[in-house]
Amino acid sequence: MQIHQFSSEIWLGRPIEEVFAFFSDAANLDSITPPWLSFRTVTRQPIEMRAGTVIDYRLRVRGFPIWWRSKITEWEPPYHFRDEQVRGPYRLWIHAHRFQPRNGGTLVRDDVQYAVPFDWLLHKFIVRPDVERIFTYRADCLRRQFGNV
Repeated sequence: MQIHQFSSEIWLGRPIEEVFAFFSDAANLDSITPPWLSFRTVTRQPIEMRAGTVIDYRLRVRGFPIWWRSKITEWEPPYHFRDEQVRGPYRLWIHAHRFQPRNGGTLVRDDVQYAVPFDWLLHKFIVRPDVERIFTYRADCLRRQFGNV
């Protein structure tokens, strides 16, 4: 299984507690996910975020309906949490979210390890560009949310 890495960083001009609180509310994921994915959280709200929390989502990937289940495997407010796909389109998806106070705001870092079925066919031309577009969209939403436009 070929494991790929993706990382992104964004600086937000707000305190770490405020930024982490935004990410701690699972409902906010819907608002920072591109509309072309038709993404929605289906787990009943409010969701208590902690290690062991399981969250279900529905989305469409290139028109195909997908159920995605993730589990919070690490929870260290306000500095870090990690979610892992339990069920979904990837063979592996581990997403570490890191938050660090910096220059009067918060540096948000996403580190993702992922693997896809039919890697040789799908990764370079479909999956990687999609992952990059999703995180670019997310960064734009976060800039607007926290006033970094």
